[in-house]
Amino acid sequence: MKNTLKLLAVATSFILSTCISVQAEETELDRVAAIVNSGVVLESEVKSLISNIKQQSKKNDQSLPSDRALRTQVMDKLINDSLLLQIGERMGVQVSDAQLDDTLTNIAKDSDMTLEQLRKSLVAEAIDYEKYRENIRTELISGEDDLPEGFEHWIVKFNAQNDFPDSGQVEYAYSLMAKSAGIDMPETRLFKVESGKSYFGIKRFDRLNNRRFHVHTFGNLIHSNFRRPECDYETFLKVILDLTKNHQDLERGFKQMVFNVMANNRDDHVKNFAFMITQEQEWALTPAYDLMYSNGPYGEHSMSLNGEGLDPGKKEIYVLGQKLGLSSKIVLSNIEQVRAAVEKWEEFARIAGVTEKTKDIIQQKIKKKIEKSS
Repeated sequence: MKNTLKLLAVATSFILSTCISVQAEETELDRVAAIVNSGVVLESEVKSLISNIKQQSKKNDQSLPSDRALRTQVMDKLINDSLLLQIGERMGVQVSDAQLDDTLTNIAKDSDMTLEQLRKSLVAEAIDYEKYRENIRTELISGEDDLPEGFEHWIVKFNAQNDFPDSGQVEYAYSLMAKSAGIDMPETRLFKVESGKSYFGIKRFDRLNNRRFHVHTFGNLIHSNFRRPECDYETFLKVILDLTKNHQDLERGFKQMVFNVMANNRDDHVKNFAFMITQEQEWALTPAYDLMYSNGPYGEHSMSLNGEGLDPGKKEIYVLGQKLGLSSKIVLSNIEQVRAAVEKWEEFARIAGVTEKTKDIIQQKIKKKIEKSS
């Protein structure tokens, strides 16, 4: 009995000492960085995203804002992500594993990789693949489920790392400017949130209530990687004629090209143009989208004009018009209509709430492009 008691005493002593040791090694619990309605943003999430951004920035030799400004941007993103998830849950919108895998496969294809190669590349960069996968799920606005009555399909865009701080306002001003030039665009607006920030939104042209229309980007149609600036507008315009057999679509595509030149939208890669099957079951050029001030890859247009990507102008515009059978009168009419709209950039910028600093930067570039193209 004494031996039994002694063993119990030793065991109890061991357990107590173990508990004390474990307690001594405990670390500080994760704390809440922000409360978002019924959800929370954890400090560990903030630190993890900041670390990933800094790692990628160092790898790509990109500059970053101050730590304080970066933290603010990261908090904004995580709060917005949380809000989107909560809205999705209330509406019953879910992104299935199959949808997620399809998206990840497409992301991998855009980088000329298989899904497994993408996973290995992320692991090699010390990025947790499962976290990356769930982040993609969060960022997806799938549009796969029917919306309740009274809702509409919109795409709302958030700032990328190297965007203007007021990029939402800039893109909204560009949409107003494009419409003034006679370019076909869907309805656009700014979505303002409680923090005072504004985000650019564009109504989806591939949805009519809960009906979906098939869309094919120009890049996928010709099997061209949008990350490689290897295409010319001549190819794009010829594909419009071959696919749609519609001269009006050709003129619409031509005018968008002129706008991209004058407005210095050099992010005019092959995925930023698309075709869709209409209600009449015919191919048509889609309305314009992603019209935004951009310096492009290495300061050039993603798609060249008659071989010129760095500084295309009136000469290249007229040559392409002639190649596609457009009369000088039509070419001149498009140039003048676009110029009249782009010259009002400052007016559209004020309407959209673009800051003076951003407005002036874009105005200086636009002025040079107008002179070169008119």
